[in-house]
Amino acid sequence: MWQRIRTAVVLIIIVGIALFASQTPIFFAPLLAIGVTIAAHEWTKLMPKWRQPTIFVLIVLALTLISLVFPMTWVLWWIASLIIWLMALSWVSKFPTHTSWYGRRLSAMGMVILVASITAMFFLWQQSPWWLMYVFLLVWCADSGAYFVGRKFGKRKMAPNVSPNKSMEGLAGGVVTGLLVVIGISVFMLQLSGTALLSFAALSVVTILISVLGDLFESMLKRRAKVKDSGTILPGHGGVLDRIDSLLSATPIFALGFLGLQQLGLLVG
Repeated sequence: MWQRIRTAVVLIIIVGIALFASQTPIFFAPLLAIGVTIAAHEWTKLMPKWRQPTIFVLIVLALTLISLVFPMTWVLWWIASLIIWLMALSWVSKFPTHTSWYGRRLSAMGMVILVASITAMFFLWQQSPWWLMYVFLLVWCADSGAYFVGRKFGKRKMAPNVSPNKSMEGLAGGVVTGLLVVIGISVFMLQLSGTALLSFAALSVVTILISVLGDLFESMLKRRAKVKDSGTILPGHGGVLDRIDSLLSATPIFALGFLGLQQLGLLVG
């Protein structure tokens, strides 16, 4: 437990410095590059045997760097990611009966998922580091609420073949906890009201729900690959994918909705 806490504290400090130390991406961009490189390497461990994992890692890193330079591609990555997550909902519900998704297509899906999440994080950071921090806080609080409520009251399993400990009661607890964050931020800090408030709250709830799917999807991948953790680089936590699985799905969906609300004049950066 203490090892887990120490690692978490170090991660918070590193991420905090990268987010807020400079208005230029001098710290944040390298952190994203390092993170996506490690995550891509871990992804190869979850796929069917990949003969040359280095090639996959280099392709993901190259796509990420190119995409960061060309913002006009970001929405395309986010939409492609959304399509994958909608399909993943069916895969999770049918696991382990149907596993036709487990094959070479995982390489393409991994590229889309990783690049979409990194570009979404960079987009939100550009708007304000606090917007990215909001998504982190939303997902972390919802996850904590789901854990404690599920542990105390959980009876109906959400996806027993994928993650036996997750329950519908825990999901409800996570949504309620997340809504407390939404209300606190949107009302008292952003001072939203009316349509803007309802739209922002709806986007946040969708983000919470899709973050759970990201967690379940990675759990499903690990079960199919027969590994406990995606890696060992984070003592007490496992791999990078184990820590950002929820964010992989949450950030591009939130970024896509955020951009939409901006276009409608309901939110400002």
